[in-house]
Amino acid sequence: MHDLVIKNAVIVDGLGNPGVAGELAVKDGRIAAVGTHVGAGSETVDAAGLTLAPGIIDLHTHFDAQLTWDPYATPSNRLGVTTVVIGNCGFTIAPCKPEHRERTLKNLTHVEGMSLAAMQAGIDWDFVSFPDYMNSLERRGLVPNVAAFCGHSSVRTWVLGDDASDRAATATEVAEMKALVREALDAGACGFATSTLEQHNGDNGIPMPSRLADEHEMFELTGALGEAGRGAFMLTKGMKTTVPWLEGVAAKNGRPVMIAAMFVDPGDPDRVFREVAEIEQARDRGRELWSQVGCFPLGMEFSLEHPYPMEALIGWRSAMEAEGTDEFKRIIADPNFRQALKTEMNTTGVPNRFSSNNWDHMTIMSVHKPAHADLIGKTVGPLAREAGQDPWDWFLDFGLADDLKTMFDVKLFNVDEDRVVKLLQNPAAAITLSDAGAHLSFFCDAGFGLHLLGHWARDRGDMSIEYAVQALTSRAADIYRIKDRGRLVPGAWADLMLFDPKTVGRGEKRRVSDLPTGADRIDTPAIGLHGVWVNGIRTVDEAGDNLKDCGTPGQLLRDFADVS
Repeated sequence: MHDLVIKNAVIVDGLGNPGVAGELAVKDGRIAAVGTHVGAGSETVDAAGLTLAPGIIDLHTHFDAQLTWDPYATPSNRLGVTTVVIGNCGFTIAPCKPEHRERTLKNLTHVEGMSLAAMQAGIDWDFVSFPDYMNSLERRGLVPNVAAFCGHSSVRTWVLGDDASDRAATATEVAEMKALVREALDAGACGFATSTLEQHNGDNGIPMPSRLADEHEMFELTGALGEAGRGAFMLTKGMKTTVPWLEGVAAKNGRPVMIAAMFVDPGDPDRVFREVAEIEQARDRGRELWSQVGCFPLGMEFSLEHPYPMEALIGWRSAMEAEGTDEFKRIIADPNFRQALKTEMNTTGVPNRFSSNNWDHMTIMSVHKPAHADLIGKTVGPLAREAGQDPWDWFLDFGLADDLKTMFDVKLFNVDEDRVVKLLQNPAAAITLSDAGAHLSFFCDAGFGLHLLGHWARDRGDMSIEYAVQALTSRAADIYRIKDRGRLVPGAWADLMLFDPKTVGRGEKRRVSDLPTGADRIDTPAIGLHGVWVNGIRTVDEAGDNLKDCGTPGQLLRDFADVS
């Protein structure tokens, strides 16, 4: 007798094979049988012709803090995600000495848009080292499965303390950091993650610690992966970190290299394709490089009180340092400051930054003063042209006139879908980049998988449902060596989602206030999702809501060795 049987389903196995009508049986958390007559089960679910697929594996999340108080990884699990990878960009909360906790949280508040009050109230610091943190997550229990990167900025802060964002490390300090990476790999880290992106700044605009690493440090820390013979290297790249250099890392260590974030940048729309071509050439030479791509336009809500998109500009640095003071208003009104921004915006070769094309994709969502209410729903670019002003001047003048409280919504990257689809269809693409757990007040892209299935596969027809499912499941699992997941075959873990391909997608965004201290976040509901199971246990019901009595069926994943 099986524990669970799902019958009358169209089974899409996650391996790219055509969907077939059939049944699936689960026993002891694993798939016991797939076919037309799998036998009886203690529980039977009639899928009524819906599609049964592996659960989505989200390779780019920032749930490191949230999982300490929220085992569901809200909202990812109820958006079809059954496995999340945390610690991306090297922005983690372990290892972390008690004296570094405040600094770490303030950096996360700035670089990843997390609520400081929510983290201060929600995190129970019953861990110090990376192994402590892993054990803490396991004790608390998890609803989705979780894999965790060892984070460069945390390792650097542990060793260098207050100097972590100021200087290069000594040979002795690098050796100490490398030992911490090895310790993390031995404790079950899925790899080592870092960021060299110039826009990744922490509290008061200081660079995140990983940005201060020199080439010796980078080669030594990534070398820990090669010495251990396991784990992936994940990097959010800046201008100076080239694909050929990353190929050298892959050649030296023989480990996968995941390169984020590969967006179509309106300021230089061909750049990403030049880099993807370099990745393809490296793969032809036997190096396992992957381009991490997103299937949404990257956009966010913001105000000039918290102008996160502007911080992508180097010229914004003086304003960033003055944020929250009266000096901030003086700086953004200064013509010289504005001219520097205009000049930088027109400089080519600077990736992943705010560009002149974004003005026509920036909408006024709400205003503070009633006299400005007639501008709600209008776009900054046309408003500036009507006024005969440069968009920077119109934007900053209006923000000042509305006491910095105007809420804008801007689409920054991946706006040209005819270009984006070329990234999604590339065989070296890892489709993810949800940033789930971060930027909660700016956007919610945790439903990226449902969007891929609904928008790109069904509505646009750019790929088959089978291709989309494979990209979201077995391909993602195989890149990071996540064993026995992302596929509906006997012996694999029963991570499942049941959906209606005719309606699947994500709903309209809304604001909810369910974080510790009542802090709010943007949320998007699932559409057409009729059930989620993690290791054979149902965690999301027919209505798309988390089951509160499902327990914590998720596993902390610790084994990422290559399968021979």
